[in-house]
Amino acid sequence: MTDTPRFLLYAFWRTSAAYRVRVALALKGLAWEERFVDNDKGENRSPDFLRLNPLGGLPVLIDRMGDTPDGVLTQSLAILDYLEEAAPEPALLSTGAFGRARVRSIAAMAAADTHPLITPRIKKYLTGPGGFDDAAWRAWQEHWFTTGLQAIETRLASDAETGTFCHGDRVTMADVCLASLIVVMRVFKISVPEIPTIDRIMARCEAIEAFARAEPMRQQGAPA
Repeated sequence: MTDTPRFLLYAFWRTSAAYRVRVALALKGLAWEERFVDNDKGENRSPDFLRLNPLGGLPVLIDRMGDTPDGVLTQSLAILDYLEEAAPEPALLSTGAFGRARVRSIAAMAAADTHPLITPRIKKYLTGPGGFDDAAWRAWQEHWFTTGLQAIETRLASDAETGTFCHGDRVTMADVCLASLIVVMRVFKISVPEIPTIDRIMARCEAIEAFARAEPMRQQGAPA
């Protein structure tokens, strides 16, 4: 017998993608060990970390007891799908082909269409070779948070399948990915107007312990 948690998560306190995985692990009642990788100090570009993920991105998840023990998993959406298969209950996908596709579509609007535009590597390029000053970078963040969230708001507000949460009346991957944008936006002290459906869903998510536990400011390395 061992007390070593099944999952090992490499993460950074502010990372939206790592937040998604924390929430999913907690919702499913899975035990994990977390190792802090300081993006601000460039630890994600160290040779040791690049052997885990050549892109230097977080999170990285290792399942010590999976069908490929100690296999390295990257990309938060792929990790969420893996956890759904590894621990099917509670399910984070809807039933039925359309419901599952809709959940994945909303999740991708947040995690694939919006989040990549405000990541540290984008900032590094824009404020370096791109010539952005601090004001231009701030305007860039505000523009893409607003564009992404208002598009999601329109989708949620107009779809009959939207319920208490993004899809129906239980939490799915769509809620996890949507919340991951909101919590990081708050870290940057950015707000987006006219998203009442998102605000309502976010309030319900934050009442759930798994979401509160994953909140960036509660993580190792977050400013006091």
